[in-house]
This record gives sequence, structure tokens and C-alpha cells, in this order.
Amino acid sequence: MTKVKLVIKNPVNPNKKEECIFLVDTGAHYTVIPQFLVKKLQLKSSYVQDFSLADGKIIKRSIGGAIINFEGRELPIPVVLGEKDDDPLLGVTTLESFGLMIDPFKRRIYPSKLMLA
Repeated sequence: MTKVKLVIKNPVNPNKKEECIFLVDTGAHYTVIPQFLVKKLQLKSSYVQDFSLADGKIIKRSIGGAIINFEGRELPIPVVLGEKDDDPLLGVTTLESFGLMIDPFKRRIYPSKLMLA
């Protein structure tokens, strides 16, 4: 298991920000912001999306936006607005947006080879 520290900011009011530890989950498409941060940062939903869990169960979660700061680099990212008991997860879309990959054997994050063509 690999964990990272992220700073999450409200995209409308970046002065509203919080730091949290996230589990890197390459099986998760989106980054999941836990409910307590969603409320504290006043993140807003844009739409609701269906998700399939590992056990095949389908759940619905709101998708919104947040500014994510990882090791001094910031990007606006689509995120899942977590509900009760949803853990903070760093998903593959966020990793790829930052041009990063995870080494599953050494459990570390490293820059990926980026191509334009």
C-alpha cells in the first residue's frame, strides 16, 4: 500500500484548503475526497455517476471538482465527492494528470513517459 499527502482546495475559493493522507488506488478511476473534506471545503456536485465496486455492486456518487496539490504541483481535477465511510483514495486519473505512475513492486510513485503523438 502506498500513501501520499495531498492538499485539496476549493476551485472557487482556493483559500479553503486542507491536507490529507490518501491511499494510492490504481483500481480507482477518480480520486475520492472523504465526506468530512467535502463539507469543510464546501465542494459542489456537478453530476452523479454510477460506479462498480470490486464485489460487483453498483453505487452512485457525486462528481465535482477540486484543485489538488501534490508535491508542489497543482491541477484542477474531477473528483468523487465521498459519502459516509468513503476513504480518501488517489485514483489513476489524478496520477496520470500529474504525469505519474506507480511501481507496484517498490510501491513508489515515479514520472511516466509522456507522449504527444
